[in-house]
Amino acid sequence: MKKQFWLGTFALVMLISACNNKPKDGFTDTYTSGVIAIAADESFRPIIQEEIDVFEGTFALAGIVPKFTTEVNAINLLLKDSVRLAIATRTLSAEEMSSFHSRKFFPREIKLATDGLALIINRANKDSLISLRDIKRMLTGEVKTWKEIYPSSSLKNIQVVFDNKNSSTVRFAVDSICKGKKLSKDLKALNNNQEVIDFVAQNSHAIGVIGVNWLGNRSDTTNLSFRNEIRVMSVSEDDIATKDNSYKPYQAYLFYGDYPLTRSIYILLNDPRNALPWGFASFLTSDKGQRIILKSGLVPATQPVRVVDIKDE
Repeated sequence: MKKQFWLGTFALVMLISACNNKPKDGFTDTYTSGVIAIAADESFRPIIQEEIDVFEGTFALAGIVPKFTTEVNAINLLLKDSVRLAIATRTLSAEEMSSFHSRKFFPREIKLATDGLALIINRANKDSLISLRDIKRMLTGEVKTWKEIYPSSSLKNIQVVFDNKNSSTVRFAVDSICKGKKLSKDLKALNNNQEVIDFVAQNSHAIGVIGVNWLGNRSDTTNLSFRNEIRVMSVSEDDIATKDNSYKPYQAYLFYGDYPLTRSIYILLNDPRNALPWGFASFLTSDKGQRIILKSGLVPATQPVRVVDIKDE
């Protein structure tokens, strides 16, 4: 009876102590346990979901709930403290960083990988070489038909398709391809990258812009082939695209910078407690996390890339 009394007293003391030690911010996650939400650009859904699956398999007490959304919304969620980790293709602006600093937060920006934007066309479209100049002409509406670029083409009007009007893909098109010039009103924005793939696969006149990690042929462990339902264009920095000066978004060409439509992926982290967001970020940049990126066809920030000579079709 006396023993039971002391055991009960001890349990009560421990319960009170645990309540008193509860973090003031309400978070209870640790470096390798708990459940958190993160926000990620929808362009990276395949690779980030795979990273989460492996992370949760490694740390059984940890749960990552991803919100795949537009880049604009992902960063807004970070700014509003709705999440403490976001995956995006840009670092924080001076104004955004100032907002954090005014609240005594000092976020970190960590490069995760190098990605590429792929141009995809219907299998029936045989014109698979394109220059950056002609991509810009398509995006701004300077050219509207396939014959204006490829005189022998039997296709008529060009339909450019993006994943979402607020996506990082659209921002890249405006900033890096069109150099700030407005995009044509004829461009079509869908909801996500998979919808772009489906639309292009079903419409011979379409050209889609998607993230490279959506292209992977899962049955090919060499990362040297793409999805069968669409064709991937070769892109040239020269004004006239030829087989010799054009490149597809293969991993080696992303690594060496031969493929011109590349961009960086960043982990944006605001976790002053060094808890689960830091734990997941550390996993993403660890040897295991970077090997997952390597396998996806992107270029990891820290892992070496195996270079293979490629002969295009």
